[in-house]
Formats: sequence, C-alpha cells, structure tokens
Amino acid sequence: MGVPFWLKLYLLTIPVFFIIDMIWLGYVAKGFYAAQLQSLLSPQVNWVAAFSFYAIYIAGILFFAVHPGLEAASFGKACLYGALFGLVTYATYDLTNLATLRDWPILVSVVDIAWGTFLCTMVAGASYLIGSWLR
Repeated sequence: MGVPFWLKLYLLTIPVFFIIDMIWLGYVAKGFYAAQLQSLLSPQVNWVAAFSFYAIYIAGILFFAVHPGLEAASFGKACLYGALFGLVTYATYDLTNLATLRDWPILVSVVDIAWGTFLCTMVAGASYLIGSWLR
C-alpha cells in the first residue's frame, strides 16, 4: 500500500513553504522585523511553537485552498483561496496585535498581511501544481 495522496502532498508542500518563508524571514525582511520589533523579539526562537505553527498552517493551506482548487481542477481557485487564507490568517494575527499590544507598529501589520497573502498564494499555487502532478 502506497503513501496516501494527501500525506504525499503535505510532505511535498512543507519544503515549498519553508523555502519561500525562509527567504523572506532570513534575508529579505530580517532587518525589517528586527528594527520594528526589537523590544518584543525573543533572543531565541521557540522551535516547538514555530514547527507546530508550520505543521498546522500548511495543513490549513491544503484544506482551505489546495483541496478546493484540485476538486475544481482550477489553479486560479487554489491561488485565490490561498490568497484569502493568507489575508484572513495574517490579518487576524497582526490586527489583534495592533489592537492589544502597546507600541505594535502599524507598518509591521501592513507589511506582514501583504506578505502572508503573497506567501499563501504562492504556496497554494505550487502545491496545486504538485497535487496535479501526483494525480
């Protein structure tokens, strides 16, 4: 018995997400977040929390964006739903922080919401293509 389709797709989507997000976090925006959030950033990453987030979030992209796209055989639908998923989830985080945390920079919220929308669009699109190839 082979590996189930969705497990394969999930496992193949993980590196796609990591590559895109690590380019952003590790290179493009590293200085931005450090400058904007220096008083809030922990000197050490909580890797259990980080990997838990990634595991759940990638599953969310597959469920809410890629699955509907594959069911409709529509790359555009996967990308659109990915964009909406990214927008809603990143806005939830950033706007909650803006509403509840003292000195949370509005610029961080704007940039982060735009990033989340872009990231999820790209990951959903790539995962859709992987899923189409797997089928």
